[in-house]
Amino acid sequence: MAGGHGDGVNFKGLTVHKPKRWHTVTGKGLCAVMWFWVLYRAKQDGPVVLGWRHPWEGHDDHGHGSGH
Repeated sequence: MAGGHGDGVNFKGLTVHKPKRWHTVTGKGLCAVMWFWVLYRAKQDGPVVLGWRHPWEGHDDHGHGSGH
């Protein structure tokens, strides 16, 4: 299947090659971005997702110039 380009790990006739450095660095960077996003959203929406409060509670901004 894969040409004879360098060493790799053989598993049942399939050769898995070592990833290039930029693949590894990019993967780790995107993983970090994902976890920062998950933790940020958990900080913002955690109580609502866990059912500790309703999303409409705590919003007392009824006077945005709507004339009510």
